[in-house]
Amino acid sequence: MFELLKTAPGSKARLGRLTTTRGVIDTPVFMPVGTQGSVKALDPRELVEMDTRIILGNTYHLFIRPGLDIITQGGGLHRFISWERPMLTDSGGFQVFSLAKIRKIKPHGVEFRSHLDGSLLFLGPKESMEIQRILGSDIAMVFDDCPPHTATKRDVRAAVDRTLRWAKECREQPRAAGQFVFGIVQGGSHADLREECAKSLVEMEFDGYAIGGVSVGEPEPEMMKAVEYAEPFLPAHKARYAMGLGTPAQMVELVARGVDMFDCVLPTRVARNGTAFTRKGTYSIKGGACKADFRPIEEGCDCFACHRFTRAYVRHLLNVNEILGLRLVSIHNSHMYLKVMEDMRKHIAAGTFQEFYQEFIANYVPSKKVLATRGQTIVRGVDE
Repeated sequence: MFELLKTAPGSKARLGRLTTTRGVIDTPVFMPVGTQGSVKALDPRELVEMDTRIILGNTYHLFIRPGLDIITQGGGLHRFISWERPMLTDSGGFQVFSLAKIRKIKPHGVEFRSHLDGSLLFLGPKESMEIQRILGSDIAMVFDDCPPHTATKRDVRAAVDRTLRWAKECREQPRAAGQFVFGIVQGGSHADLREECAKSLVEMEFDGYAIGGVSVGEPEPEMMKAVEYAEPFLPAHKARYAMGLGTPAQMVELVARGVDMFDCVLPTRVARNGTAFTRKGTYSIKGGACKADFRPIEEGCDCFACHRFTRAYVRHLLNVNEILGLRLVSIHNSHMYLKVMEDMRKHIAAGTFQEFYQEFIANYVPSKKVLATRGQTIVRGVDE
């Protein structure tokens, strides 16, 4: 159940509360990505200490490894990975369309070759929902067709038609006790297709709605427009989720456009290269400028890494390939993302979101390198 608590004056930013059987999720919220059953470099205790309310897992990867038999024997996905709080599972559709070596689209799903060993597999609405039912996630996503941003309108039209047909099939499948199901709006950068897809999904009455087909390599203005095209047609009393996003500034921009939920691998992925997120943008801790810099990763941050360690020490760890280095940057980046969400919730509640928004966007300098990383298939692919 989603409750809309407040909307920010002069903005579409929303304060909400999503109640699941495993806990309450205050929105706007960021969901750390644990594609294969683990948020890279972090353990559940650290995630709880950051007050992570929900994480994301992936149907495609968990189905392939370790497989449903092992997860079932382990007591379900939550018990298997020792995570007691809510979890959302992606449908696997994005991975099938972006990672499979060979694929053939059929009326009721996709026949494809595994990216691991080339074995022949099939995934469609029925299979995806059954896997997610067995995994026992708190929020399951419908199986959709996510075309590349370079697709022609004709191809996007076909993807929307399949997405709607498959969404209806997903809606009819059994689900785990208390499990919510979210529909996914496709339509590329075409306003008419986004509107049509959103309206048709709302008629099916899902528990929430995601905006898909964004953060797939398209220019940032197109990403923003795709959300703007869909948002007016989504019901105010249901949660809205922008899939696979983004940088802190992008999330602030999209909260201002009425989005409630986000997921992205960037905090931990770029951390493994020594890149730190701050409220003013990103920088490389591995650079020579940090060699004798005894400030924390980000001044004013109260995460464990910033409370205890200096840039000089973290740089040393990264440059000698000590695992602790990438763990500390991952801790900081993940904490920073969650803290930005917390701050937005506080400002929406206080009626000062617009001031927060203007100050944050004015001070944040986007990184071209990080923005390029956002559009790579691997961002929501194999390595997370």
